[in-house]
Formats: sequence, structure tokens, C-alpha cells
Amino acid sequence: MSVRREHKVAGRLDALLDAHPGLDPDRGGPMDGPIVPGLALTRRTAVRIFESCLQSRAQDFEARRMKDEGRSYYTIGSSGHEANAVFGHLLRTTDPALLHYRSGAFLAARQRRAPGQTPLFDAMLSFAASSDDPVSGGRHKVLGSFELWVPPQTSTIASHLPKAVGMAYALARMERHGLRPAIPGDSIVYCSFGDASANHATAQAGFTAAAASALHRQPCPVLFACEDNGIGISTRTPHDYIERCFRRREGLTYFAADGRDLAGAYTQAQAAIEHCRRTRRPVFFHLRTVRLLGHAGSDVETVYRTAEELEQAEAQDPLLAFADLLLATGAISREGLLAMRDDMLERVRRCGAEASERPKLTTAAAVRAPLDLPDPAAVKVPVADEEARKRAFGGRLPEHEDRRRPMGLRLSQGLRDVMLAWPQTFVFGEDVARKGGVYHVTNGLWETFGSGRVFNTILDETTILGLAQGMAQVGCLPIPEVQYLAYLHNAIDQIRGEAASLQFFSANRFANPMVVRIAGYAYQRGFGGHFHNDNSIGALLEIPGLVIASPSRGDDAVGMLRTCVATAAQFGKVCVFLEPIALYHQKDLFEPGDGLWEWEYPAPPQAVPLGEAAVHGAGEHDQLTIVSWANGFYMSLKAQAQLAREGIAVRVVDLRWLAPLPHDTVAEQAAATGRVLVVDECRKTGAGPSAAILADLATRRETRGVVMERVAGEDSYVPLADAANLVLVQTDDIVAAARRLVAEQPIDGGAR
Repeated sequence: MSVRREHKVAGRLDALLDAHPGLDPDRGGPMDGPIVPGLALTRRTAVRIFESCLQSRAQDFEARRMKDEGRSYYTIGSSGHEANAVFGHLLRTTDPALLHYRSGAFLAARQRRAPGQTPLFDAMLSFAASSDDPVSGGRHKVLGSFELWVPPQTSTIASHLPKAVGMAYALARMERHGLRPAIPGDSIVYCSFGDASANHATAQAGFTAAAASALHRQPCPVLFACEDNGIGISTRTPHDYIERCFRRREGLTYFAADGRDLAGAYTQAQAAIEHCRRTRRPVFFHLRTVRLLGHAGSDVETVYRTAEELEQAEAQDPLLAFADLLLATGAISREGLLAMRDDMLERVRRCGAEASERPKLTTAAAVRAPLDLPDPAAVKVPVADEEARKRAFGGRLPEHEDRRRPMGLRLSQGLRDVMLAWPQTFVFGEDVARKGGVYHVTNGLWETFGSGRVFNTILDETTILGLAQGMAQVGCLPIPEVQYLAYLHNAIDQIRGEAASLQFFSANRFANPMVVRIAGYAYQRGFGGHFHNDNSIGALLEIPGLVIASPSRGDDAVGMLRTCVATAAQFGKVCVFLEPIALYHQKDLFEPGDGLWEWEYPAPPQAVPLGEAAVHGAGEHDQLTIVSWANGFYMSLKAQAQLAREGIAVRVVDLRWLAPLPHDTVAEQAAATGRVLVVDECRKTGAGPSAAILADLATRRETRGVVMERVAGEDSYVPLADAANLVLVQTDDIVAAARRLVAEQPIDGGAR
């Protein structure tokens, strides 16, 4: 039996067209009449949809041929799933569509409805990884269209479902607050995926979030379309599995159709769309399909499927049923259908040949261009109306207070100012509303801005971050809160694989601007254990294009928050704002009652420029540079004072930004003293930025000869009580390391 089956699949359609007697179109009835009595699909529309299906099938064949010739790099196709074209035809082109990778016919049908599209050529440019590809610019084979509201998805495990819910969830909420969504307010959101992907935890989060919205009577017009072909690569899905799981799922309205029944699928899809748009409630559409040609071109199906099984699957090819329907009802003649097929194959082949010659990405700078961060000077912070500010702050502006305040309160005031300056901002997460957050950082926001802009979510970080992405894509500026750093790891792919990658894989055409607030790090006294004292941020540091802010001081926290929000709003960036829990309510630095860790409020538009570090206590005769941030910076200042009493002059650099890391400032300050100590409150191995800092210093000409050392936490989870201090960096550790360094001379007489 042949491993490659394209010729078998194509041969069945050829045989049907050769043998079918057809019906004279003159005897088939009017083209705008129903192709099946009593159903909605007309003959004219059926022919139009079939042409989209043919296009999708031809693209699959051509992708494999191009791959054989070294001109294409992607062979996961849509063959057998072509019935999804009915949704591409029926939905509005302004209804966002987050597509499964087998939804090629959907996109073909949608593009056919809009003027000025070049769907065949666009698809081939994508297959050929050409930089002319209008979707990803040659970075990935994705189904997408900026003009037609199809944001590209790179997911293979349905991780796009939570953000589809976020899009749907945002529409009514925005209109309620006088904000105009980027799409019409009566839009619905279409989201397709496979039967195997429905099992994934992220997919389940999407279903749960949508159902929870319905049960809370909050509008959430999302249409989940499960394209059920009964197999995930080689793992089978029981025939009735999806129906049994979802037919009676609370909060979701279930529709179903056979993907070989074009008229029936069209009618059911029309009903599902109408129900979703009218009720503003989530719908689950179960579309039975068949997978043809294997999972991808590299998939050898004969390893796990018998010859008989493959023959049975190919006999269920929907194009056979669709062609039979068109011919038997006289919607098109046999000659017309043959001409359509031949013309499509030829046009696709010509487009493939042309696309193969188009330019490719040729430099690393071009590849990563969508990830580039803006020039700090280009980030502009607006100021809200002064009277509105006075009302929001109870008559007295915080910059006019006659006393200093700790970080937690200053952050709360900073959030209030941000929400005034940016009316499209929404603050949400667990416990952020009436309660004001576990640490009271969102205290008073619910009372000031109402439950529409400050709201609690269900207890699921994947949902929180998914909502943020979807809301951002339709015009919101979300500020979601993840309650503890340890909880982020349950949902990190929503930032890593989804949010931060969108600009990259859409060549900057789509963005989901957001500022994710995370209460993090360790050093909480009398409370904790690992889940409340997590000292690993390595999973964030490796994400390309992500902005990571981590303030140490209350005034910096406000200024950096403003910069993050402006960077997100103006440049579409995903920003993570890491807040040190242990410093929220800290007032003192050296001794109880000194009040040296309380801060004045910086009046807007004062801000901390993106990537700008701060140097504290620099003197002409300094012997050592200490580099740190957050809790490490706080402890480093304590160490600086102790060392000064011993006659050792030290300057301290507060990184403030962990992405982009302020490497130039660190190098300049290290070179100035000839010695550098990096204090990393995270674990030694891969958990914090110290390795990247030291690697950069070690490879710079201007820091050659600088003596370097670091202090970092032990490679351990954080235990309860005083045992935590055994694995976390302490002030005494910093002092001891500083003494050792100062005793050493710079290498080769390098800088001081």
C-alpha cells in the first residue's frame, strides 16, 4: 500500500466526475432556490462554497508537491474538513475568527466574500515562507488576515480558546462604558479546534470561562466549532465522545452537523450563528469530519491504521458528497465542475511557482523586527483632567500629601491615575474588586470605577490571561492580576506561546497590549511556603519581546507602571509588572521607625523610561558596584551602609527593568569600580537575570579585567518559617561577598 495517498484521494473525485450522469442545469430549478427542499442553502451558494473547498484541497496538494521539491515547509492540511467553509461563508467578515489549522476552507470562503483579496497567492506565499506573506511575513505558516479579522494562531493544542472568550466577553463591557470596540458591538467570535484538542486543559479553561459567563448572565457570544475527525495524530477519539461531553454541558448551547452533508451543515451553522448573535451566549458546534492524507506530510498513517481503515476514510471524503449534490441537483454541469477543478489546480500551481521565487527573510534583524521594543523617548504618558483626578482622589491629589507612603499604597494610587488617563483600561483578577486585592493594592478602584472596569474573575490564571488577550485585541487595555508568582506557572503559555508571540507571527499587524501585574518573590514574614514565596522568574526572562518591570521603591513603581501602560497602549507590547510582596507595606530601611522606605507620589506625567536603571550612592572612590533589584536592592542598600561603616565605599545599581536589561548602565558602573557583585534574589540555576548580566559583562571589551561575583538563592523551593532564610539571599551574604571582592585586585590592571 502506498504511503502517500494524494493520488488515491484525487482519483476518487476524478472517478466520480467521470462517471456521474449529472442533471441538466436547465432542469435543476433557479440558482437562488434551495438545493435541498426545505433547507436554506441555495444552488448558487452551494457552488460558491464548493469552489472554496476545491481551493483548500488544491492548496493541500500543492503544499506537498512544493515540499517534495524543497519549496514549502508545511504540510498539515485541511483535507476532509472542508465543511467548515459554511462558517466562512455565513459569518460576517468582521466576526473575529480564531482558526484551527485545518480550517483552510473557512478562510478561502471568507476571503472570497471580500473584494481585493488574493487568497491563492497569499496561501502559497505562506507555504513558501516568503517575506511577502501578508500574514506572518514569512515567520510561520498560519491562517490569518488582518483585513478580515482572522488573527493568526500558531496553537496546535487549542490554547487560543481562552482569548476567544476574552474577545466575546469584552464587547458588551466596552459598549457599557462608552468605548467603541474595534469590531461591531453585535459581532460574535468564532473559534475552531479539533476533537483531540478539546481535552487540553487550556481548551477546558476556555469552555469553563464561557459557561461561567453565561451562568453569571454576562454576555459572551463565542461560537466554539469542534471539527471532530475522530483521531489526534494516532490517538483515536471514540465516535460519540465529543457529543457525550458537550451536548448537555451547562452554559453551552449544543449544535451538531455531519461534515459530508453540505446543505444540512449550512442550515445548522446558520442556526447556531443566529442563536449566538441573538442571545449573546456561548455555542458549541460539533462538526463531524474525516481526516484525509494523514496528520501531515511526514505522518506515515500505515503504522497505526490499516489499509481498510484508510480506504473507508477516503470514501467519506466530503468533496465526493458535495460534488454529487451539485451534479445531482443541476447546480452545475459535469463539464462546469471539471473546468472549475482544472482551473483551480492550474491557478494554485502557478501561484505556488511564483511564490517560491519571492523574497525570504535573510537577516536576524528582519526576523525579530516585530519583537523590537520602542525607543524610550517615544513612549508618552498622558495626564488625566485635573478635576477628574481630584474627584477620583477624594479632593486632594496624592502628590500634595504631606507625608510619604509605602509602595503598596503608591501603587494603588498609580493604578487609579492610569485608569483615569486611559479610559480603555480594565483591572481584573481574583479578589481585586470589593476586597481590593489580597494585599489591598487595588483597594478603592471598584468603588471609583465600578464593576464594569474593575471585576473579579473565576479562579483560573489561564482564563485571566486569556481574557486579557482577547479583550486587548478588540480595543481594551487590560491590567490583569495574577495573585502570586507561583500561580503564573499554571498558565505561562498564555504569555509565552500566545500573547507575546502575536506581533511576531502577524508581522506586527495584530497586537494584544496588556500589563500583567504579578505579586511575586519571597521574604514574606509569617506567611508563605512555596506558593506564596516563589523566587523563580526564569520562565518570563526567556520570552522574546516581553517587557518586564520590577520596581523596588514606591515612587519608581508608579513611574514604571505609567511607562508599561503607555508602552502597551502605544506599541502593542505585552508587559509584566513584577511587584515584590515583601516591600508592599515596608516603611523602614535601616531600623524600625526610620521611614526610609516610604515615598512621595510622582505627579503625572513623571515616569521611569523604559530600560533605565538607577544608580544610588555613587562616589569618586567607590571600590565596588553592587547590581540588584526588588528585595535584593533593598538588602543591598542595607549592605552598603554596613560596608561604609567598615570603610568600604560601594555604589548600588537598581536594575528596575529585567527586560530590557540595562546592560550598558551595568557595564559602565562595573567598569568605574573594577569590581561588580550581582545580587540575585532568585535561585542560582536559571531562575533570575544574574547569569545574563555576568555573561554580558564577561564579553564586553570595556569590562575586561573587572572582578565579578554573584550572590543568589539556593536551588530549592522556599519552605515555611525561619527555614526560608536558609535558602534565600540575606544581607549578611551580600556583605560577606562584598568583602571578598574588595580584597581582590582587578585582573590585568583593568578599570580601577
